[in-house]
Amino acid sequence: MVGSGSDANVFINVYGENGDTGERRLRKSNHLNKFESGQEDRFSITAVDLGTLKKLRIRHDDSHQSAWYLDRVEIVDTKDDTTYYFPCNRWLAVDEDDGQIARELVPVDEAFMRKDEDEEESGATLGLEQKAMSTTYTLRIKTGEKKHAGTDANVFAILYGENDDTGIINLKASKSHKNKFEKGMVDEFTVEAVDLGELQKLRIGHDEAGGSAGWFLDWVEINAPSQGQRLRFPCGRWLDRGEDDGAIVRDLYPAELQTELYTPFVPYEITTFTSDVFAAGTDANVFIVLYGQKGLGTQQKYLCVNKRERRLAFERSAEDMFIVELEDIGDIIEKIRIGHDNKGTNPGWHLDRVEIRRLLRKGKGSETTIFPCERWLARSEDDGETVRELVPSDIITEKLLRDGTLKHSEIEVEDALETHTYSVTVRTGDMYGAGTDANVFLAVYGDLGDTGERKLSKSESSSNKFERGAVDKFSIEAVDLGLVFKIRIRHDGSGAGADWYLDQVELVDVDTEEVYMFLCERWLSAKKEDKRIERTFFVKDYEGERNPQNVKKSMQTSKAGLDGNMNKKKKKKKAVIMDEGPMIPYHFTVSTGADRDASTSSRVYVIILGPNDLETERLWLDLPDGKKCFASGGMEHFMSYGLDVGEIKRVELGHNGATPESCWLVDELSVAVPTKGIQYNFLCKCWLAKDRGDGLTTRVFNILDATTISIIRKVVYEVTVVTGDTQNAGTDTNIFITVFGANGTTEEMLLMKNEDRFERGQDDTFNLEIDDIAPLKKLRVRIDGTGSRPDWFLDKMIMRNLTTEELYVFTYEEWLSKTKGPKRTKVCELPAVVDDEEMVEKTTYIIQVKTSDLTAAGTDANVFLIVFGENGDTGTLALKECSNRNKFERKQVDVFRFLDVLSLGELSKVRVWHDNKGPAPGWHLEFIDVKDELLDQTFRFPCDRWLAKSEDDGQIMRELACANNDILDLSEKTKYEIEITTAGSDDAETKENAWIVLEGKKGRSKEFMMENSKKKKFLRGATDSFEFSSKNVGEIVGICLGHLTKEKKVKNECFWHVQEVVITETELGNRFYFTCDARIPLAAKRDEFMTFECSKTVESFASKVRNLVPVKYEIIVITGDVKEAATDANVFITLYGVNGDSGKRALRQKFRNLFERGRTDRFLLEMLDLGELLRVRVEHDDSSTSSGWFLECVEVTNTANWVTTIFSCGKWLDLHKADGQTHRVLYPKY
Repeated sequence: MVGSGSDANVFINVYGENGDTGERRLRKSNHLNKFESGQEDRFSITAVDLGTLKKLRIRHDDSHQSAWYLDRVEIVDTKDDTTYYFPCNRWLAVDEDDGQIARELVPVDEAFMRKDEDEEESGATLGLEQKAMSTTYTLRIKTGEKKHAGTDANVFAILYGENDDTGIINLKASKSHKNKFEKGMVDEFTVEAVDLGELQKLRIGHDEAGGSAGWFLDWVEINAPSQGQRLRFPCGRWLDRGEDDGAIVRDLYPAELQTELYTPFVPYEITTFTSDVFAAGTDANVFIVLYGQKGLGTQQKYLCVNKRERRLAFERSAEDMFIVELEDIGDIIEKIRIGHDNKGTNPGWHLDRVEIRRLLRKGKGSETTIFPCERWLARSEDDGETVRELVPSDIITEKLLRDGTLKHSEIEVEDALETHTYSVTVRTGDMYGAGTDANVFLAVYGDLGDTGERKLSKSESSSNKFERGAVDKFSIEAVDLGLVFKIRIRHDGSGAGADWYLDQVELVDVDTEEVYMFLCERWLSAKKEDKRIERTFFVKDYEGERNPQNVKKSMQTSKAGLDGNMNKKKKKKKAVIMDEGPMIPYHFTVSTGADRDASTSSRVYVIILGPNDLETERLWLDLPDGKKCFASGGMEHFMSYGLDVGEIKRVELGHNGATPESCWLVDELSVAVPTKGIQYNFLCKCWLAKDRGDGLTTRVFNILDATTISIIRKVVYEVTVVTGDTQNAGTDTNIFITVFGANGTTEEMLLMKNEDRFERGQDDTFNLEIDDIAPLKKLRVRIDGTGSRPDWFLDKMIMRNLTTEELYVFTYEEWLSKTKGPKRTKVCELPAVVDDEEMVEKTTYIIQVKTSDLTAAGTDANVFLIVFGENGDTGTLALKECSNRNKFERKQVDVFRFLDVLSLGELSKVRVWHDNKGPAPGWHLEFIDVKDELLDQTFRFPCDRWLAKSEDDGQIMRELACANNDILDLSEKTKYEIEITTAGSDDAETKENAWIVLEGKKGRSKEFMMENSKKKKFLRGATDSFEFSSKNVGEIVGICLGHLTKEKKVKNECFWHVQEVVITETELGNRFYFTCDARIPLAAKRDEFMTFECSKTVESFASKVRNLVPVKYEIIVITGDVKEAATDANVFITLYGVNGDSGKRALRQKFRNLFERGRTDRFLLEMLDLGELLRVRVEHDDSSTSSGWFLECVEVTNTANWVTTIFSCGKWLDLHKADGQTHRVLYPKY
């Protein structure tokens, strides 16, 4: 072969079982001019007995005319006359092959070598065997982003494994850049080594040659596909005599947290045979994909690494061999896809066949599969396709037998898959701007494989493709895909009008006449919707899992994925890592300090530790797309599912950065556990950095150092949203839901679109955390009408409580739209249906509004009303349509009818307000009557106050309590129903009597005897009920329970195991729960008993309504004393208490500049008593130029009982700071 000889100095080192010879220069040969083309040179080496030879390392020093093509090395052990064959068949040259001038070779069996000599053209080589016995490492080396970071020096590396090292490797031939190691660049190199074992360290350095030798090395990544691992060796330091510590060689170690494991790759020898026809050769970039059974495919792999290889390969009647490492697709290759990118001067290619050789899994030998093609891959020939799918025709097996001979067998492939033609019909939507001039690409997926991405170039129906309202037909040739279930379609955004509205795609398998429909009805546009130009669509009525991120992993168990090893820490022997157990959501908020270099781009993780060494796996807090780092002064929110560890003891926070650059200043971490209703805030204010503070990148915080806050307890529901199957039913608008239950109402929640939810004919299932308000009564769904497709056809929603398995169905089957459907509405209310029974019924509300008989009592403003009752609220009702033309005039009664609304049952209050518009907006309201026609009952809400800016207390919103409830006069005596549950254990029950005393806020009851007359009560696992009359003791806070013998004395020790006690006060229906789980000893007297505190109170609706009296709340708002803390925006507050919420109230004062830096502002607001305050929501409307606001805290005092609740905030409400939010929900500080 031309130019294969070398004049460089050659060195060899031979390794055996007993050691190695050391590196020897090969000096004296049987030829004067050594290593010439086609010549065999003989040398003799004297060394100690090495035993059986394992490998050899051969290299040259790259001097003179150095490029060298080495065929093989043969070594004869003269002592016992054994010959070892070390085939190489590769270049040792900087600018050939992979650029290495050193090779490690392993010996192969003689039979394989003989086979070579038997064949005339000795085509078969042993590269595959060599590849299988050695490990190929891909080194990616990142030069830092600093000024003058690059180097022109010669860089070398040594890889150290547990068994051996590679020796010095000169990194000369970068696959990615001609000019290596320049600032910010990543250079790629290939290194082969034999049996290093697990990599332990990397030594890297340079020789200071060249003008600017100093080099800032960021990191080195080493990927070993045959071992299935990718290791990251962080550096982040200078290799420069004049910088840092002056070292120009550094030892780097793998960062454990950045290691990635995957299924190991295996080597394939791929040989292409270009046909012997005119212009058959190509300069294009050829790629290949292999498929095994069940559609298991490899990645798409380009066969040539660089331009030079492309120039030499794929010539007319040439045979080109490539050894590539790809995913292991099993023993059978069902099909391959081969194609090219149509680049270069003459890209057309006539391919005769492809042969793929693999080593046998058991025994020595190999298997070659032959894929005939005999067709053009050219735009100008045949059918114009540059991609072909091929199926195997024959399989040739060569196996090494025990006696050292090769057995050769050939079989024909019987049941190969057939090639099918798929006809693709693409319909572009009929709307303004729907067509596109961009290039469109399609990939089709079936259960037997996929087509890969194909360009839709030749439309059979028109020359101008993808025009508005047009239908284009294409045909794709592919090997049988089996049942087709999805397509991926994209365009490249080229051309002027690239935006494309795709209506539908129809796919017909011409051979089987099977038709697959894909309803798309979405934009592929960089400007519209979610700005994506690539989408995946599933076949109509697809049953399988659409969004892998929705998989119902939440409540079951976690499976370790790609990051498997990253999640399992190097365990201390005793730590229990539970793979099984209930998974619950954890919410994390991380604030980064404001220092200049506080930010980090490392991956951050949290581990939650509970008692008994229970802990979650490593929960990675991965930033959303578009965010590059935890920015200084920023605040990020995350939610992840992790193991329920019980009571949290400690929290570990860390990151995987290992270079000095990756320092991070953590200001604050908060961990919320919604299912337990608790949140922990840690004030960290510490560095997680290698070279700051104490040099640690991980910290463990003790829960005792956190401030603990009670938040709303949530329950996880599995929600399924069914979008209707009518044209354009899907939407990209914002969808909000509010859930109403017997025990309260949730806030309005946004349902995330997540790219492809809420599309036509789809069921989307995901988890949602909903306040603990079950049983559910109704659901309000609202859309805001934004987006490119603002209309939505909602079929139904299904909610399943994952703890109790209760199922609620909410059916609508109608449009939510301002322009479609009969209702023309953007909001709907749906009753919960449980076991075919509706939880709430429809009614008509007749609302009468009486304006007072006072001067200027009438108003021209628009009036709004919300009615509250047992089943939630009505939502905002605009009082528009009425019998009187001029509404709300002095002494006038206006009647409004609202038909087909869900009945609220008993009513509690109304909230009424106006928008202060018109010439005389002030209004004096006497009362409002609300009649529920279903119940045939009228509820009166007296007011007799002004709603005016200039009268009374200046409020234009009032809450009115229902007057009907005042009639119920609580008598002194009441009845209590007591339910006692005995535990289920064997010895829990008792035959004796029991007694109880109730302790309430108004006093204590006398003792109630609970007689066990016929020994039928207090049996294990049973619940017994007793009823007593007593004076009203008010809210019950504790009970005393006694266990009394029927005899005079206690004969032998005996216990009664009580599980739970539930007490119901029958007049108002309040329930008090006591979780006892205690064994009460038998006693002869009543002076021995056990006391229990109330663990949960459920207040009845009637009781809540009685508490609704007007109360003035004093609200104190303190603005922080930091730079730019003040705001000129309008600020609003909503208070939430056990009796409901206040509605959104503006915090205003006349002639005063509010919310200035470091200032305290006071407001008085009147509303109905909210009871114990649970949380407040503070927000501003961002209406001025300097709207950003730093809120320190809010104090709310109920002036009726002078109870003050403090809500601390200490955060920005600013679009441009922290997390960019202009509202905060604050919880009381206890």
